[in-house]
Amino acid sequence: MITRLLVANRAEIASRVFRTCRRLGIETVALHSDADADLPYVREADHVVRLPGTSPAETYLRADLVIEAAKRAGADAVHPGYGFLSENADLARAVAAVGLTWVGPSPESMEQMGSKIRAKQIMAAAGVPVLEAPAEPTEADLPLLVKASAGGGGRGMRVVRSLASLAAEVEQARAEAESAFGDGTVFVEPYVERGRHVEVQVLGTDDGVIVLGERDCSLQRRHQKVVEEAPAPGLSDATREALHAAGRAAAAAIDYLGAGTVEFLYDDEKDIFWFLEMNTRLQVEHPVTEMVHGVDLVELQLLVAEGRVVHHHAPGLDESAPVGHAIEARLYAEDPAAGYQPQSGRLTTFEVPTDGGVRVDAGFESGSEVSTHYDAMLAKVVAHAATREQAARKLASALARARIHGLTTNRDQLVAVLRDEAFLAGEVSTAFLDEHPLAVGLVGDAGAPVAAAVALAERARLARVVQHGVPVGWRNVVSQPQRTTFAAAPGADHPGEQVVEWYGGRDGYRVDGFVVVAAGPDAVVLETDGVRRTYAVAVSGAGAVDVDGPGGHTRLHVVPWFVDPADAVASGSLLAPMPGTVVRVAVEAGQQVGAGDAVLVLEAMKMQHTVKAPTSGTVTEVNVEAGAQVAAGEVLAVVETASEGDGS
Repeated sequence: MITRLLVANRAEIASRVFRTCRRLGIETVALHSDADADLPYVREADHVVRLPGTSPAETYLRADLVIEAAKRAGADAVHPGYGFLSENADLARAVAAVGLTWVGPSPESMEQMGSKIRAKQIMAAAGVPVLEAPAEPTEADLPLLVKASAGGGGRGMRVVRSLASLAAEVEQARAEAESAFGDGTVFVEPYVERGRHVEVQVLGTDDGVIVLGERDCSLQRRHQKVVEEAPAPGLSDATREALHAAGRAAAAAIDYLGAGTVEFLYDDEKDIFWFLEMNTRLQVEHPVTEMVHGVDLVELQLLVAEGRVVHHHAPGLDESAPVGHAIEARLYAEDPAAGYQPQSGRLTTFEVPTDGGVRVDAGFESGSEVSTHYDAMLAKVVAHAATREQAARKLASALARARIHGLTTNRDQLVAVLRDEAFLAGEVSTAFLDEHPLAVGLVGDAGAPVAAAVALAERARLARVVQHGVPVGWRNVVSQPQRTTFAAAPGADHPGEQVVEWYGGRDGYRVDGFVVVAAGPDAVVLETDGVRRTYAVAVSGAGAVDVDGPGGHTRLHVVPWFVDPADAVASGSLLAPMPGTVVRVAVEAGQQVGAGDAVLVLEAMKMQHTVKAPTSGTVTEVNVEAGAQVAAGEVLAVVETASEGDGS
């Protein structure tokens, strides 16, 4: 019987496992790196062990530190979560070797599925359909997909559309896989352009394999899931039964115990599917299965690990049919308008409403620092309803009403997707986000900058130490309006400057096109065409203003009247788009480059990002070297065009 459980993971999944443990009366142990010391999951645990350092390689990927921490904290079991060492057979063996319970499948099962190459061979022998990789790819085989054999989550995955780029893509996939999983082995398989990603939830027990339905995880960016749902829409009963049978056969072929997921690529038009991989752990998207089947998958994992007869504790589990529909959206700290560039920094406000059957599994809270060392996912927001359309509407509403300040996120994109007619019609595929470019953000709210300007004026009024009786913006002789200028935050729907012209005085604020009904430093009520709308305004450091209103969220930056010349950068400067580590420098000072040529490669949040020359010219400065840590906005290099260099 498990009495004290260590979770060898961090953030959202650690909090999720702790929640079940509290309900079952099991004590908990958290591990944290230096970067994670102040995250919520650390406070939620009964016992906490620090892992000195920040990078995964020196903290969460150290099996020896996990074992040592378990011993020191008096844990009698280890739950690996997902990612990091969750599918590491060596850790599972090490846990058992010191007399602790491993909450997961056997090391042998993990090893069989740990290599995607070997996994395909096992599945083919078990009669599960697999995608055959070409031995010598030709143009006719394109497009191809390069995949990491040892991992997932989109790391080490590259789509290849020309044979000339195959070698380079393989090399970059190897580098990403080595960094993320410690194994640079990759393989190549056909890439199905508009396939669907459908996966089957299995639970291996001593009595056999239980199938708990399927999920559709087709909406992805950079081969990472964004929106998941259960059950999968639009499948015929025959296809659904065939998928479940294949999932059951896959788990049985390796004598699987515990919760696992068998992933398939489904061709909607041909109504056929192929085995992709098996994840020998809990999936990120497990909440949608829990909500439609009324189960707690973490509790079921613990029951299996304790050697209990699952059917005695959950009778009828194998025959349970899904009730209603559940949809999960992953909130990422990233900028969809800038190629899903990861974001880092402080979440000044993070509030997601949970009314009406909405579930939030979060790893962060207001005030949390989002570092560059780990995955960019902030939280999962899940809605359950009687129908798919109702679940989508409920989830979109919760996300639209959320207050998320301090970082650019994919929230607006998620709302747009959930309200998209094609999505609501069930027309989902892995190409959905590429084929629906309009689903990048909500339409901007014209009232947002007006509300921001009025709120800033009110803040200035309240901060006065003299002349309290003088109205805001009052002038003895009115010659022109007051002006407040904003620059949109990176990735905002309205780039460039926005100028709000307003008048103040004894009669209150006047702005063309708006009636200022009420004004305060944190809330402003505006009226247009007889319709009143309330805007919540939050001001943070460095002139950042966050406005939440009926039109969604708008983040603005106040443009100062005067700019310090020392803050200006030279023309042609290549700035770091995010904090990260320089992996490779591809140029040197004096070298000629063409527009689009790689200058250097940054790694942040377990992904590699190439910084390219914006124009053709000469590299006049290289300010970093491989291994250097850089901050967002730091000048990495300077590319000078011919016209700049010759003074013409």
